[in-house]
Amino acid sequence: MINITVNEKKLRFEDGKTLLEVKEAVKPDADVIIINGFQTTENIEINDGDSIALIKKGEIPSREEMEFLMAARHTPGIHTVLKKSSAAVAGLGGLGSNIAINLARMGVGRLKIIDFDVVEPSNLNRQQYFIHQIGKNKVDALLETLQQINPYLEYECENIYITEDKVEEIFLDYQVVLEAFDKAENKAMLIGKFMRVFPEKCIVGASGVAGIYDTRSMGVRQLGQNAYIVGDLENEAKPGRGLMSTRVAVAAGIQSNLAVRYLTGDL
Repeated sequence: MINITVNEKKLRFEDGKTLLEVKEAVKPDADVIIINGFQTTENIEINDGDSIALIKKGEIPSREEMEFLMAARHTPGIHTVLKKSSAAVAGLGGLGSNIAINLARMGVGRLKIIDFDVVEPSNLNRQQYFIHQIGKNKVDALLETLQQINPYLEYECENIYITEDKVEEIFLDYQVVLEAFDKAENKAMLIGKFMRVFPEKCIVGASGVAGIYDTRSMGVRQLGQNAYIVGDLENEAKPGRGLMSTRVAVAAGIQSNLAVRYLTGDL
C-alpha cells in the first residue's frame, strides 16, 4: 500500500495505481490534475508520499480544501515552510504593493504592511490599487486586495511614517523586511538602522528601478551577511525619468524571490 495526499486528505491506495485511476476514485469530474506541483494530463504511476490536487473548474471548495488547492502549484514542501514564516513590507508604492501581493500569493503566513500615504490617481500607473480606492489609506486599500487574494494569512497593518527611532519596534517580530520606499534618504535610513539592530535578520531593498531601461542592467548586490539591494543603482526617479510599472514590477519580483529564498533557507 502507498500513502498519498489528495486535496488535503490522507488516502491509501494499492501499489501500482495510476494518476487517472486515483482521479476516477476520488473526483471523477475533475478538470485539472496537479501532482507534486506540476499540472499534467499523463496517466503516470503514483508513488508513496505523492501530493495530488484534483480541481473542478468553477467549483468553490471548502475553506480547508481551498488553501491546499491555492498552494498546489508550489514546489512540495515550500508551502509548509512559508506558512510558518513572517515578512514585513515598508512602503506600499509600486515596489511594496507588488511585493505584498507576491508574498500573499506565495502563502507567507504572517505579513505586515506599512505606509502613511493615501491612494491618488498618479499611483495607478504602477501600484496595485484601483480607481475606486482613490482617497483610501494605502494600508487599508492593499489589505482589501490581499484578503481577496489569500484570506488564509495573518495580516498586520500600520498607517505610520517610519522614522529611525521606530525601526526596532516595528520590525521586531518579523524574519525578513522588504524596503520599498521612494526616497534615497529613507532607504538608507531603514537599511542602515535595520542592519545595526537586527544583523541576524534579512533586509532586501531596491535602488535604480525608474524608466524603461534594459532590465538586464538590474542585479542583486549583497551589502552584508543578510542585506541585499536590487536594481541598477543608477536610474532613480527624477524629473524626466519616471517610475513605470514594468521595471518596478521586475524589481519587486526579484525582491520577493530573495525574501522567499531566505525564508526557505535557500539564501
